Amino acid sequence: MVASSAAAQSAGPAAPLPERRGKGADILGPQNKPRAAEEPFTLAPPGTDHGTMPNLKWSFSDSHMRLEEGGWARQTTIRELPVSKAMAGVNMRLKAGAVREMHWHKEAEWAYMIKGKARITAVDQDGRTFADDVGAGDLWYFPGGIPHSIQGLAADGIDGCEFLLVFDDGGFSEDSTFLLTDWLAHTPKDVLAKNFGLPESAFARIPEKELYIFPGPKPGPLTADRMGGSGPVPKSFSHRMLAQEPIRTRGGSVRITDSTVFPASVTIAAALVEVEPGGLRELHWHPNGDEWQYYLSGKGRMTVFGSESKARTFDYQAGDVGYVPFAMGHYIENTGDTTLTFLEIFKSPRYADISLTQWLALTPHPLVQAHTGLDAKLVATLPETKSPVVPG
Repeated sequence: MVASSAAAQSAGPAAPLPERRGKGADILGPQNKPRAAEEPFTLAPPGTDHGTMPNLKWSFSDSHMRLEEGGWARQTTIRELPVSKAMAGVNMRLKAGAVREMHWHKEAEWAYMIKGKARITAVDQDGRTFADDVGAGDLWYFPGGIPHSIQGLAADGIDGCEFLLVFDDGGFSEDSTFLLTDWLAHTPKDVLAKNFGLPESAFARIPEKELYIFPGPKPGPLTADRMGGSGPVPKSFSHRMLAQEPIRTRGGSVRITDSTVFPASVTIAAALVEVEPGGLRELHWHPNGDEWQYYLSGKGRMTVFGSESKARTFDYQAGDVGYVPFAMGHYIENTGDTTLTFLEIFKSPRYADISLTQWLALTPHPLVQAHTGLDAKLVATLPETKSPVVPG
């Protein structure tokens, strides 16, 4: 009995067969059954899938994990997901007190706090300062070239934090960040002494290489870290996304955060989408750029239509990245029994989508009938206002 149980566990979840409606056949050779079970519509795609589409999915579980004292980081860039040319993502964890050292990037940095709390600081080109404590559901945005830091905090029984970073260039690499310690280590000490007006001996203990993530001093009150300088930055680098009133529908909700409500975020727009079981993020497309997705909870399925009779279906779960190239039609369906929550992110100052239903409702109805074969009475019932999430 024990041997049978062990054998059953080693077999893993039952893998679907590449068969659908009399087409296909079983697999005789080796296969990764647990992975196949996660991708049922890749192994046995619906009959509506057709043609060759690029891969539009990557799991952070397949990304290299960079382990450091006090945390870790892993990334999804054009190297991991070649179609992702417009944006790249980094998933990072900091224990309480651990610091993502003082640094800056060529690219703008947009962030979503997944869990826990952190203190973020920055200084702009005019000596104006910024410091804030951010928690789950909060955002921050640092323009390219703006130096900043991130430090994990202990709060509500959570040891630090975990967050998602998105950069407005798919070729971004977390390893190419401009780090304070890296610069100091590669500058002659006599030059440092001259620059800061200090004796050369003052720099005897600068690190020989970058710190990246390291245990730092326990932060004090936030007010003490608001340094003054030339005053606060004119546009806050943080935003409380969950404090926004969502667009609520019978199938779920959507919170849209772009430069109209988060003025500092001039290159990244985002939406936090919640879809109830059986619900659907309606058929739509975006007229202003590629869509980079991050799945926070639940299970979902997306079919992307790429013109030329091309379409492909992907299954997603928490920790996965999805991608939709510019203007391609798509939907996301909740295929689980819990709420599906994910982020839609765009390299754009404004969020924009076009609803297929609204387009048909606002186009002369005889023309819609001629295209679809729908009865005139049914065309007349199509809603003229968007319902981003529809119920199952």
